[in-house]
Amino acid sequence: MTLQQLKYIIEVANRGSINEAAKRLFISQPTLSNAIKDLEEELQLAIFERSNKGISLSKEGVEFLSYARQVVEQAELLESRYLNAKPSPQHFSVSTQHYAFAVNAFVSLVQEYGQEEYELSLRETKTYEIIEDVKSLRSEIGILYLNEFNGKVINKLLKDSNLQFTSLFTAKPHIFISIKNPLAKQKKVTIDQLDEYPYLSFDQGEYNSFHFAEEILSTLSHKKSIRVNDRATLFNLLIGLNGYTISTGVLSADLNGNEIIPIPLDTEETINVGWIAHRSTALSKLGSTYIDALHQAIAPS
Repeated sequence: MTLQQLKYIIEVANRGSINEAAKRLFISQPTLSNAIKDLEEELQLAIFERSNKGISLSKEGVEFLSYARQVVEQAELLESRYLNAKPSPQHFSVSTQHYAFAVNAFVSLVQEYGQEEYELSLRETKTYEIIEDVKSLRSEIGILYLNEFNGKVINKLLKDSNLQFTSLFTAKPHIFISIKNPLAKQKKVTIDQLDEYPYLSFDQGEYNSFHFAEEILSTLSHKKSIRVNDRATLFNLLIGLNGYTISTGVLSADLNGNEIIPIPLDTEETINVGWIAHRSTALSKLGSTYIDALHQAIAPS
């Protein structure tokens, strides 16, 4: 086993394609394929699963990749310290539901640890895809919420994928509305008061089950309902149509301005927001730093 082979494994996992990884590594595809095959034969371990749809990490490969990343990171630290080598680009990826605090934490991470070169990824995406991203190590960390309604379904998926949920905070539901909305001056709103306003929610695509909804109370019917795919569109519709969405109440004026405000929703429901990662895999340095940044982003000002 060589350090170069470990770097090959990491690059293929990052790209999800041997062809794309070979281009990034400036080697031929057969050379890369043979290097991976030689390592798998030496270890008697199938690191990747191959199919007509492409290549993906096996269950054992996920665990192997976590160790490979730690070894490569330590080797790069040694090279940087004693050989004055140029540090390799940093890699880190997080998949999240549409939370402003997750973006704030990502900004803090880049500002503190961004080198001249880095390849980082922040994916605001669908609930099911967050779980799949972390399961396949496309992302090291995922951010989503649990509550009494979706907990049984989500927790089963996490258990089957060997993922662990760690709570960040528990919140009472709020609505997000424009400051020009007629409800903006109220201290609290009821479900009935929202009946005449457009309800905005994030589309979950193929897995558009109530249990995967980003918004609690997803089984309620609405006279006016609009699904969107991104946070910017949702916020524009909150302002343009006097619509509303249901979320945690945690907003960032730095990123979102002062046009959108949270108003408490009169309900006994709670939202447990947290992060997921592989149960048997230690977080990378950037992963641990990002978790610290999350705690700072949600801390009361």
